[in-house]
Amino acid sequence: MRATRAIIHLGNLARNMQAIRGFIKKGVKICAAVKADAYGHGAVECSRRLLAEGADVLAVATVGEGVELRDAGIHCPILLLSLCAPEETEDAVRHDITPLVFDKEYIELFSMAAEKVGKRGYSVHIAVDSGMGRIGCLPEEAGKIARMLVDSGKLTIGGTCTHFALSDGTSQEAQEYTQLQYTNFLKAIDNIRNEGLEPGLRHCCASAASLSHAEMQLDMVRPGIILYGYYADEVDREYLNKLGTPLDLSPVMTLETEVSAIRRFSRGMSVGYGRTWIAEKDTDIAVLPVGYGDGLLRRWASSGLEVAIGGKTYPIRGRVCMDQCMADLGLGSPVHRWDKAVIFGCKADGAAQDADDIARATGTISYEITSCITRRVPREFVE
Repeated sequence: MRATRAIIHLGNLARNMQAIRGFIKKGVKICAAVKADAYGHGAVECSRRLLAEGADVLAVATVGEGVELRDAGIHCPILLLSLCAPEETEDAVRHDITPLVFDKEYIELFSMAAEKVGKRGYSVHIAVDSGMGRIGCLPEEAGKIARMLVDSGKLTIGGTCTHFALSDGTSQEAQEYTQLQYTNFLKAIDNIRNEGLEPGLRHCCASAASLSHAEMQLDMVRPGIILYGYYADEVDREYLNKLGTPLDLSPVMTLETEVSAIRRFSRGMSVGYGRTWIAEKDTDIAVLPVGYGDGLLRRWASSGLEVAIGGKTYPIRGRVCMDQCMADLGLGSPVHRWDKAVIFGCKADGAAQDADDIARATGTISYEITSCITRRVPREFVE
């Protein structure tokens, strides 16, 4: 096990799942998003725990992610949220990974793949672009697409879905746009039914809308970042408290390392590439074996990144290197070589900040922070 590792608290994942379940209406299925290696947390282990806690479906973004779950012995329905290349369609069908379709070409591709693999009546979901501007048919095209899909003779409608662009915002504009998208989605559903067809599982709510728009939950919801302990942008702890629906989430990942060396620096000595930081006075510098090759991005340090060691925080100095970074201990600190150093995560692990804190400081979102942690960082799964 490397000194640098990501501690994954499966107990927190389970508690988050159960807390979220309290927001979901009875009979509504839960599709747990485990794409991007479960937002950096380890897709296979997290999937197993989420299924044990009652998830009905898992969502991935690539065929390879779905195949990884199948190879690990996971047999539940798997929904593919992004598009795949033509040469991947057979693998998707062969491994029972449910794709989204929304146009003639994609319907034909999966019809041919289903025929070649020998699967008749292969279930797919119709994607509707209700205002996200990404993938999907327009609401007024949904009936035609549904008819085309069924007439292929190879595919069946397992569900119909859309994705909201502003549901994680709390402004009046955001709320109105989400309502507009929801109305557009319902029009798409009506258009499918006007063809004498059923839309299958209707789903449109990801993390934010699942919590703040119970009326939009329909047949299935797709929680993602909230499973891993972080709120969806403005739909945060304070906002949910104001709504009278409090939700306590716990970070699932802690990124930690160890002090590999401590060096005395005299006034005027510089640290790292480009000499971007020069000591204004004598100090001790700790070398930490974690860098942007592990997902600790260079821009984090320029935004005031600190590391927690022994209950105290110390600033990262100079540029983050690919494999190392340096922290300013000052003189006379109690830090010793091989002491644990926590970058972000759970307070119980000694963290002084979480992924949200880094995200706010760097102008991004917690999703990016955890997903950045690369696979060379070992994941240690604990309760």
